[in-house]
Amino acid sequence: MRRSTTSLPDLSYLKLDRARNVFFQLTPAELVDEALQRKEGVLADTGALAIDTGEFTGRSPKDRFIVDDEITHDTVWWGKVNIKFDAPKFDALFDKVTAYLAGKDVFVRDSSACANEKYHIDIRVVTETAYQNLFVHHLFLRPEVADPDATPEWTIIAAPGFKADPAIDGTRQHNFSIINFTKKMILIGGTGYTGEIKKGIFSVLNFILPHDKKVLSMHCSANTGVKGDTAIFFGLSGTGKTTLSADPDRSLIGDDEHGWSDYTIFNFEGGCYAKCIDLTQEREPQIFNAIKFGSLLENINFIKGTRTVNFSNIDKTENTRVAYPLHNIHNAVSPSIGDSPKNIFFLTADAFGILPPVSKLSAEQAMYHFISGYTAKVAGTEAGITEPNATFSACFGEAFLPLNPVTYAGLLGNKIRKHKVKVWLINTGWTGGPYGTGNRIKLSYTRAMIAAALSGQLDNVNYAEHPVFNLMMPQTCPNVPDNLLNPRSTWANPNTYDERANDLALLFIKNFEQYAPFCKAEIINAAPNVVESGLVT
Repeated sequence: MRRSTTSLPDLSYLKLDRARNVFFQLTPAELVDEALQRKEGVLADTGALAIDTGEFTGRSPKDRFIVDDEITHDTVWWGKVNIKFDAPKFDALFDKVTAYLAGKDVFVRDSSACANEKYHIDIRVVTETAYQNLFVHHLFLRPEVADPDATPEWTIIAAPGFKADPAIDGTRQHNFSIINFTKKMILIGGTGYTGEIKKGIFSVLNFILPHDKKVLSMHCSANTGVKGDTAIFFGLSGTGKTTLSADPDRSLIGDDEHGWSDYTIFNFEGGCYAKCIDLTQEREPQIFNAIKFGSLLENINFIKGTRTVNFSNIDKTENTRVAYPLHNIHNAVSPSIGDSPKNIFFLTADAFGILPPVSKLSAEQAMYHFISGYTAKVAGTEAGITEPNATFSACFGEAFLPLNPVTYAGLLGNKIRKHKVKVWLINTGWTGGPYGTGNRIKLSYTRAMIAAALSGQLDNVNYAEHPVFNLMMPQTCPNVPDNLLNPRSTWANPNTYDERANDLALLFIKNFEQYAPFCKAEIINAAPNVVESGLVT
């Protein structure tokens, strides 16, 4: 067995002592070298390793399972998101995966999650490929010295080359990601998409922290100002969560996953996994400049005849990604912890052009919109979508929530009230009409609205109430045209706006029906109004 350090962890408890070579805790440079030797990828002209993840260029939510056992049976919110998996089937599949890895090279990395030591968990990740291990180095927290004799709390095994037999193994198809809370293990197979590793641990923390520790786990980015004023940003993919939190005038705590304890916000991760579609140095300089040697580019295309990335090319996928350690962002906070937030931003890319570009929410409205988790996909982004398509993802991360979303919303509401947090709904989508008719709200205007909220410049301006969604809209905002702030005034036909606002309100109400039985009246009453078209003034 080839050794990568003077000592190696004993992998017999994982039945991996039969592996041909064990590469333990390799440096990024060593992992890049191994990936190149194994033809897993090539170097871009920035020095970043560019790889393709194969068949899957994104997560496969229908193939994510949780083992149904004593810990999870009465606590997990079972259904389309959390799919039950039999414990005996898990054990049998574990044996098959470890048998598959016998005689192969494996890469092992010890790392951790949660920058707040009080909630810290140790993780051992075993991967079949070098590039997956490089991803783990970037995205999880890195110990100063790894102890091969330590016993990790959680273990992940990722074997993209192993394909399950659904008829025998109990999976839906040949790929799978299965969480076992009793064995504290995540088993991933049939997919090389690295996001399955990251989101597996996020799902674990979304169970452990709220259920056992009463800590709110959040799918959000976070940054802090020079005075220590923390802000957090919730939003689904494409709404600007990573872009807007990477502010050169504020320090980045993290771009995706955080916990909110009594008085602190803390990052779960040690790095960033940013979408890089249409990335430019002008629009997103911090992310662009973070792509250097050791960074991991996924499913990108090069400009023909060069090793220069063409970030606008989406021939492989729109979900092009780059992974890098947090310290690649020059003003990142270390350790990545901040005070409880003073401002919370819910980001939505409303392709219907209905929601205001900025509005202020009450605690009850915040809980309602948090549970709703609304954005809209635009025509052309997915096959079969010819007009804007409303998307609701509870808590802006439904796919990773083992518990009922109302549980997380309750924790959020309590913290908003306790810390007197201001909550803002920011529409980064369309104005003047829906996608195809209106225009995308300029990023410079969105940044100006967020800056005004953070600086307190929106605290003492006049507000008007949106007649359908009951949102409080500022009537002026520095560096933003006044007429943009009320979306109805930007439409050529206000009556058409009223009709479309009504339609969107009905979609909100219909979606919320699944949560209403678990909610208090104050949250249900924060729903939008449904009015007769043409009567809104």
